[in-house]
Amino acid sequence: MSGVIRRGLAATLASVCVAAGAVVAVAVAGPAAGAAGDFYQPPAPLPAGRDGDVIRSEPVSYVDGGAQATRVMYLSRDIDGAPVPVTGTVLVPDEPWPGPGPRPIVAYGSATVGAGDECALSRTMAGEGRSDALAIQRGVFVNPLLERGFAVAQTDFQGSGTPGDPTFMARLPQARAMLDVLRAAQRLPGAGLADDGPVGITGYSQSGGASAAAAELAPDYAPELDLRGVYVGAAPTDITEVARKTDGGYAGGILSLALLGANAAYPELDVDGSLLNDRGRGILDSVRGLCTMEIGFRYPFLRTSSITADGRPLADHLTAGPFRRLADEQRIGTLTPDAPVLIEHPLTDDLVPYRLGTRLARDWCARGSTVEFRTLHTFPFVLSHVAATGDAAEHSGAWLADRFAGRTPRSTC
Repeated sequence: MSGVIRRGLAATLASVCVAAGAVVAVAVAGPAAGAAGDFYQPPAPLPAGRDGDVIRSEPVSYVDGGAQATRVMYLSRDIDGAPVPVTGTVLVPDEPWPGPGPRPIVAYGSATVGAGDECALSRTMAGEGRSDALAIQRGVFVNPLLERGFAVAQTDFQGSGTPGDPTFMARLPQARAMLDVLRAAQRLPGAGLADDGPVGITGYSQSGGASAAAAELAPDYAPELDLRGVYVGAAPTDITEVARKTDGGYAGGILSLALLGANAAYPELDVDGSLLNDRGRGILDSVRGLCTMEIGFRYPFLRTSSITADGRPLADHLTAGPFRRLADEQRIGTLTPDAPVLIEHPLTDDLVPYRLGTRLARDWCARGSTVEFRTLHTFPFVLSHVAATGDAAEHSGAWLADRFAGRTPRSTC
């Protein structure tokens, strides 16, 4: 079965699982899970070092095969710029790189896996932790890159796997984690990767937003990286608009994960105390140990007006008052990427509005960036956000291959 067909089936099966309401949670116990748990406990205090320095690493298996996998913990920075440990996986294809030049490395941010530490992508990619039906897509974006000979540097993002709540959807920590995992891969002993070779970035949905944020941050935060291109798929570049789109819908429960992330990234806003009622606080407590689909099926069609103290929906709070700053600081499109960018977005996206993709392209074009925008056409209209993942992954791999080959990027500006 070809890689393209496998990826299409994976995306379709994930959609079917969501539609049918089937959740599959697999708990992995025993020595491997225990060892992984020890790995994810960072040293205290954290060692001094540069952003992207490897704190520790260990060889692991990759469930889809075809690559040597190394789990890593590396230094990055939180929303305030303080050092934090972040985990991920560096995958190097088994086949030698045919060249020319050194093997490229592509950063890939974790898809939305939930809040439980056992749900971290670096765990489930190694056949550990606790996974749900959406994890069938764990290799959908990674495998097209490995098949082309590229190394992949996957990040879990801050708080996923490691202690603390994940800073879900927080622009700066996610962008820094993406750029720093590239540095970690370049510095990983024994990986055989060049410390100054070509790199790329890719992601879809949550990680598409992280890719976009990393593209903007790279010129100042990681100017030494030879960044050849960035793929941005279905990026949630405006959390207020995403909140409006998903509130009360089948994925409404995921907004509880966004609130948990806001509470972790902005403790001074006191989301628990100043925004939520007793039911809302109870929901936030419960999602801390859950994976994405567990959240979705425990709290389907959640309306945030039912969990706020004043009965107003989350989107209203994000447009005024103290939470307006939170929304404004996550907005992507206000800085200028130096590297060429491909933006793709499903026309009928049922979770992240299509207009966010077209607006991001306009914003970056106006700032002088090299941007190509493409529309993803998917069926069905419901669940189209998930269903587009297979096509997006294949386009990501092909487009990045052109960038590494030195072909001139197309611009639709």
